[in-house]
Amino acid sequence: MKRLLLAAALSLLTATSAMAQTVYLVRHAEKADASADPLLSEAGQARAAALSAALAEAHPGHIFTSTLQRTRLTAAPTAEFHSATVEPIGFEGGATAHVAAIAGRVRALPDDAVVLIVGHSNTVPLIARALGYAEAADMPECEYDRMTVLHLMEGGARAQVSRYGAPTNCP
Repeated sequence: MKRLLLAAALSLLTATSAMAQTVYLVRHAEKADASADPLLSEAGQARAAALSAALAEAHPGHIFTSTLQRTRLTAAPTAEFHSATVEPIGFEGGATAHVAAIAGRVRALPDDAVVLIVGHSNTVPLIARALGYAEAADMPECEYDRMTVLHLMEGGARAQVSRYGAPTNCP
């Protein structure tokens, strides 16, 4: 009886973890200048390539960005490597509506979806919180190397925060 119970528990645990959405959440890479919609700097282009390398085994099938080119350019190497389409989400209605739209798109995906979201220093923590990671820390303007990985399951989210690419120097 104990073995049967243990086998059932392991089966349920395996099924639950296999059905978790995985969401990789990063800020766009370094900007070339302070204009309203800049390209990526050389460091930003290197970071975008590092993101693609970091996600080589992750196989994201869905990529969401803002409509600003720095987010799309950050996602581009990963999208190309995985033959995935980048879906820009606009800011109509402001940042709150943007965050809600992205969270809604993620939640509408299949339970086993793997997602990359490239946002901004002011939206990345908000998106993480909207997806269930209440402890998501605010992001300073100088931080570009944080990667938050969320495993979304019924009833909540588990998160891992790591770094990728060249370290950024925040005071």
